[in-house]
Amino acid sequence: MQARVVESMEDAKQAVPPAEPRRVLPAGMLKLSLGFLLLGVGVGLSAFGLFLARHSEAVAAAAPALFRPCVGAPEEEEALERWIRPPARARHAMADEELLWLASFAPRARGRSGGYPFRRVPKVAFMFLAHGPLPLAPLWERFFRGNEGRYSIYVHTMPLYRANFTSDSVFYRRQIPSKNVEWGQMTMCDAERRLLANALLDISNEWFVLVSESCIPLFDFNTTYQYFQNSSQSFVMSIDDPGRDGRGRYNLNMAPEVELEQWRKGWQWFQVDRELAVAIVRDTVYYPKFKEFCRPGCYADEHYIQTMLTIEATHRLANRTVTWVDWSRGGPNAAHPATFGRGDITEEFLRGIREGGACMYNDQNSTMCFLFARKFAPSALEPLLELAPTVLGFG
Repeated sequence: MQARVVESMEDAKQAVPPAEPRRVLPAGMLKLSLGFLLLGVGVGLSAFGLFLARHSEAVAAAAPALFRPCVGAPEEEEALERWIRPPARARHAMADEELLWLASFAPRARGRSGGYPFRRVPKVAFMFLAHGPLPLAPLWERFFRGNEGRYSIYVHTMPLYRANFTSDSVFYRRQIPSKNVEWGQMTMCDAERRLLANALLDISNEWFVLVSESCIPLFDFNTTYQYFQNSSQSFVMSIDDPGRDGRGRYNLNMAPEVELEQWRKGWQWFQVDRELAVAIVRDTVYYPKFKEFCRPGCYADEHYIQTMLTIEATHRLANRTVTWVDWSRGGPNAAHPATFGRGDITEEFLRGIREGGACMYNDQNSTMCFLFARKFAPSALEPLLELAPTVLGFG
C-alpha cells in the first residue's frame, strides 16, 4: 500500500507545470489521509465478509468453481460415515500408548431412540491370540462364510511372523501390529489389551471374543451370534481360590488398589461386551500394580482382567467362560490343558462338549454352556471338517 502511494505522488510531481511552485502536503495531513485509506479498505473487506456469511449458499450456487471445497473433500452428508467407518486393514503405525488412548473413547450420547444415530449392525470381534500360523483356519473359514457384516477378525502373532492368506480369505490383512508374548508374563495381558484396542476402533463391534489358534467353534455362526447378542452378562471366569494357586499368588504390595479378599483367578479366554472392553483398555489403576507385582509364579493372564472386572463390574459378569478346556489329563497340578488330535475327534466327543454342560444363562438353567473348545492339534482339522456339517451345524 505504501509503494502505491509513493508511486502516485511521483506521477503527480511530473504532472505539475514547471512555472507553478510545488505544493507539499504537511506530514501530519499525509499520515491522516493514509490512515483513512487503510480504514476504508478494512471496512470494505469486513462488509464483503459479512455479505459472504449471509449469502454463502447463493454465492456458492452462482460461482461453484470458486467457492466449493477442494477436490476430494467429503460431502457434508458423508461426514458421519467418515468418522464411523472402520479401518480398511488391521495394520497401522500407532504405538501401544497411542492405540490404547484412541480406543478408550466411548460415545456417551445416544440417539432419540436410545441407540446410535445411524444404522448400526452389532458385530462380534474374534480376536486370535496365536504364536504364528492358524492351522485350523479352514474350519473357521466355513464358520464365518455367509455372515459378512456381522463379525470382524483380529490376529496377534509373534512380530516376525507374516501370514500369507490369500485375498479371498477372511483372515486376509487381519494381522495387527504385535509384540513378543511370554507365557505367564504381563506381556500376555498386553497382547489381550492390544487386540481389544484394535477391535474397539470399529464402533460396530459389540462383543469381543478371545480365542487361540487351537480353538474351534462348536456351533454355527448364527447360534453363536445370537447367544452373545441376547446375553445380559459378559463371560469372564472369576473365582476366589483360597489355595496356593489362588490367594497364594497375591502380593501384599497390590494394596490398597487390590485387597486380598478381592483377588480373583480364572481362565484366560474371555468374552466381553463393548463397555467392559473399553474399561480394560482404559485401566490405569490396576494395570501398573499387576505389571510390577504379579511376577512368576503369579500368572497375570489368570488374574489381571478377572480381578479388575470383579472389582469394577462384578454384576456384569456371568462368572464363567464359554470356552471349553479339559484339565483332567494332566492331573490337578497340570500347567496346560489336554490337546486333542485326529484320533480324539468323534461325533460322540463333540456332542458331549456341546450338550454336556450345566450353567446359568440370563438367570435361567441351561445345558448350552460352551460355544468354543480347545486345545486342538493341526491333525484334528480333517476329521473336524468332515463332522462340521452334521455335528457342528456349518460347513
